[in-house]
Amino acid sequence: MTQHSYPNAPTQVVDTANFAARDENVRCLSYGVLRKLAGLPRDLFADYWRDVLGPLCARLPGISYYVQHHFSQDHRANLWPLPDGVQRMDVVLDGAAEIGFADIDGLNRYAEASPVLFGDVFHLFEHIVAYNLPRGSHTLVDRESDGIPNGPDRLYRLHLHLKGGSGEGFRPWLSEWARHLASAPAVRKLRLHLPEPYDNARPSPPSPHGDHQVSDERKDIGVIEIGFASALTAREFCESDTYRATIEDQRRHLRSVGAFLVTGVYTYVRDGVITTAGLRGSRTAELIERIGAVNQTRDEVTRRFVQAPQR
Repeated sequence: MTQHSYPNAPTQVVDTANFAARDENVRCLSYGVLRKLAGLPRDLFADYWRDVLGPLCARLPGISYYVQHHFSQDHRANLWPLPDGVQRMDVVLDGAAEIGFADIDGLNRYAEASPVLFGDVFHLFEHIVAYNLPRGSHTLVDRESDGIPNGPDRLYRLHLHLKGGSGEGFRPWLSEWARHLASAPAVRKLRLHLPEPYDNARPSPPSPHGDHQVSDERKDIGVIEIGFASALTAREFCESDTYRATIEDQRRHLRSVGAFLVTGVYTYVRDGVITTAGLRGSRTAELIERIGAVNQTRDEVTRRFVQAPQR
């Protein structure tokens, strides 16, 4: 075994379909985290982000992938076990957004058009920071057949923000640890983000509104999105030998962890194609799906929501 290798996960009879390959077309990515404006009602914030800002962002050129993850502020206790010596990350966040691109040209076209979003930073966000992943992220396992989720999260899903020590071994260990976790049958989804260190001298996004600075603890992090069928399954996993075999290495390599429970996942663009949520708004898309209005998804209807280019 290598220095940080772990025993294989126990074999169980599970659904083995893995849709991880569908994310391979996202070649470069922005992983943004945000906190709502103080005093703004939570439901107003969430609805506006979903149904006003979401469709606007989805229409900007160059975007190949756009997903919002809304975080819970009502359930923050005991989300993820912290080994002795590992601290809880000192940050409050209300959500995360992934904006992906097929190539650098797509990223540049989006960046040129993105100032149209800055007015909504003023309306919504007290704190917003975008981490850059020029080589994209890695989906190690995805057993959810629906590639464009839109609504309350069907999984017990966490975003883990992980701060390592000052040594160079943190990122290689984190990649191996993520592979080990993804091998467990209980893990339905695992996506690994290893962004470039954030530079406070070059705030991103370059909006004149909101706070775009991070503490030293959050400058150089890794992020794991991990999903289970339920909270019970997650707790059983954290008590399993598969997880416990990694605790000593966690103590060596981790300094702090922030765990954020996802309440809803909303997909606006996938593979460069705008979804019904991106075209019509997330809640409208939910209504169309719930009532089974397939007519609302056909070209003779959807084209009426797309303005023809002006000549």
